[in-house]
Amino acid sequence: MNSPIMIACAHGTSNAQGAAEVNALRDAIAALRPGLDVREAYVDVQQPDLVDVMAGLPGDPAASAVVVPLLLSVGYHVKVDIARAVKSRPGSVAAAPLGPDPRLAALLDQRLREAGVTDNDFVVLAAAGSSNPNAAISVEKLAEQLRALRPNRIEPAYGASAKPSVPEAVAMLREEAAGGAGAGESAGAVDMGGRVVIASYLLAPGYFHDQLAKAGADLVTAPLLPSPVLAEIALERFDAAVAARAAAVAAGPAAPVPAKATPEAQPAGPFKALRQFMTKYFPR
Repeated sequence: MNSPIMIACAHGTSNAQGAAEVNALRDAIAALRPGLDVREAYVDVQQPDLVDVMAGLPGDPAASAVVVPLLLSVGYHVKVDIARAVKSRPGSVAAAPLGPDPRLAALLDQRLREAGVTDNDFVVLAAAGSSNPNAAISVEKLAEQLRALRPNRIEPAYGASAKPSVPEAVAMLREEAAGGAGAGESAGAVDMGGRVVIASYLLAPGYFHDQLAKAGADLVTAPLLPSPVLAEIALERFDAAVAARAAAVAAGPAAPVPAKATPEAQPAGPFKALRQFMTKYFPR
């Protein structure tokens, strides 16, 4: 049986460097798996839209696809946008997102070391954020993986839709670094060792990464890309989804497809209209 088509689906960004980094990630995936048909798609901001890509797949019923979310956690785009697009093409499935994964924690540790972060610095692990609670669970798990690599005080925070916000976490850790509320100016960062650093748990430059520079930290690390690790993880997610689909098919029509292969869809309702409004007037 022919290998399914991989649709490497990213969020989308209006940032030229961010778009180039994601395109380079797709190229790296294709280079690691010669012969694999890797296609471009987005759930927001950029074209081609995932729904249109699914509709444009070859007419051959055997031409199934695996949508690999180039996203770091489960959220609205995975649970709704990608799930709905996959449902429109029988035989196709969605893979799990790229995170959490211990290799991403190791990559974050590398970015922190590259930025000169010491063991005494305080670290805000900054993720994009989602209203889906599973996204926060994923980030908390990644934070635990990062804590296993570093002795720093590490606090997860979010750019949108979840608490604490990145600026809130920066302020909280700065107070801790100063010895707590009411410690006095003389306490400063001397006793605790002092800087507050944002570890950017984002794939590439774009709207959310730009906002990190405004959050009041002493420094912000570079995003995860470029790194060969992301392409390796994407292919593993693809292979796992293909294996899960094959197992479900072999078990017969009554067998449910594993949840990780087909994220549960939720009705879009007014959220899609709100997202379209935000995209038009507040582009990322």
